[in-house]
Amino acid sequence: MSATSGTPLHLAVALDGTGRHPASWREPVARPRDLFTAGYWADLVAEAERGLLDFVTIEDGFGPQSSRLLGPDDRTDQVRGRLDAVLVASRIAPLTRHIGLVPTVVATHTEPFHISKAVATLDYISAGRAGLRVQVSARPDEAAHFGRRTIPAFDAWDSPPARELLTELFDEAADYVEVVRRLWDSWEDDAEIRDAATGRFVDRDKLHHIDFEGRHFSVKGPSITPRPPQGQPLVTALAHDTPAHRFVARQADIAYITAHDTDRTRAVVAGIRAEQAAAGRAGQTLHVFGDLVVFLDDDPAAAAARHERLDALDGQPYAGDARIFTGTPFQLADLLEQLREPGLSGFRLWPAVTGHDLPRITRHLVPELQRRGLFRQAYEAATLRGLLGLARPADRYSPRLSASPEPGGTPTATA
Repeated sequence: MSATSGTPLHLAVALDGTGRHPASWREPVARPRDLFTAGYWADLVAEAERGLLDFVTIEDGFGPQSSRLLGPDDRTDQVRGRLDAVLVASRIAPLTRHIGLVPTVVATHTEPFHISKAVATLDYISAGRAGLRVQVSARPDEAAHFGRRTIPAFDAWDSPPARELLTELFDEAADYVEVVRRLWDSWEDDAEIRDAATGRFVDRDKLHHIDFEGRHFSVKGPSITPRPPQGQPLVTALAHDTPAHRFVARQADIAYITAHDTDRTRAVVAGIRAEQAAAGRAGQTLHVFGDLVVFLDDDPAAAAARHERLDALDGQPYAGDARIFTGTPFQLADLLEQLREPGLSGFRLWPAVTGHDLPRITRHLVPELQRRGLFRQAYEAATLRGLLGLARPADRYSPRLSASPEPGGTPTATA
C-alpha cells in the first residue's frame, strides 16, 4: 500500500479562490472580477483536466475567510466570500469528461442525508467522477449561523479543551460519513426496474432502511437518490493533526497530510496505517497525499521574488499547514520523487496564485513527471475510483452479501 519508485504518482490540485496566498487576488492574472462566475471555475477545471490531473478539490466554509485561524478578522484587503462548492462542482461536471470533482463539505453543521443526496447527484451528473472533502468546524462564529450548538472560543488548538473539542468533532464526522455511506448503499444497484409495460419503476424490496442510531445522528433512510454510479463516491479529508488521523483511518479513501520532510512524513504515514489497522481496514486502500503550496516559475529567483512581493502586499509572511515550495517545476518534480518514498501515493498541490501556478503545474510539472515515467500519458479510466485504482464496492444491503463491513469498507459476497 505504500508508494514505490516505479509506481506513477497521483496528482490533485486544490482550488481556493484566486489562490492560496492571501494577496493572490492582486496579481494581474488573478481575475478577481470573475471570481463569482461559473466561467472562472470552468476555466480552472478545464486547465486541470488538460494536465491529466486525477481530481480537483474545491474549498468551502461557513464563515468568511480570515487571517486568524480560530475566528473572523476585520481585514478588507483579502478575498472574502465563496460560492457553494457542491453547486460549483455540479455546474462544472457537464463541461468536463475525465477529471474528478471533490467539493468541500462541512460536516459539523450540515445533515448527512442532504449531503449524501447532493454528492450522489454530482456523481450522476459527472458520470462517476464525484467525491467529497469532509471538513469540521470549530469556529464559534460559524456555529452562530445555525443556532443549534455553541462552540467555545479558544486561543490555540493545542490547549486541552481545544483538543477535546477537535476529537469530539472528528468522532461526529466519522458517524456523519458512516450515515452518508449507508445511504449511498440503501438502494441496490438493480432497484430500478423502469418497466413501462408492467407499470413498475422500482423494486421496493431493494430499497433499505439504514436505521442508523448513534451518539450524533438518528437516520432511518433509505435515500431518495438511487445508488451512485461509483457505488461509493470518494471520501477525502485533511489529516494534518492527530485527531484527524483516526478519522481518515476509519472513514476516508484519501488523506491529505503535511509532507515537511521524509522522516516526519514517514512517521505520519505510519501513524495513519496503525490507526487504519486498529479500525479493521488494514486490507483496504487508503491513499495518503502530501499537501504542498507551490510558487512556480522558470527561474528559482523569479519564484522567490514573487513570493516576497506577495508577502509584502499582504503585510506579513505567508504561513499555513501545508509545506511551501518556491522554485521551478523541475525542482518540484525532484522534491515529489523524494517525498513519496515514505509511502505517499500522490500529492495535492495548492497554487499560490491560481492563474499563474496552475498552468505551470499542468504545462511544465506534468510533462517533466511524464518524462520521468511518474505520471500518466492519458486518462486510463472513466471514473474517479478507476483513476485511483479503487474497485467499485458492492452494496452492503444486498442479500447476496455478508454482514455489513467495517465503516467505509467493502462487503464480500456470500457463497
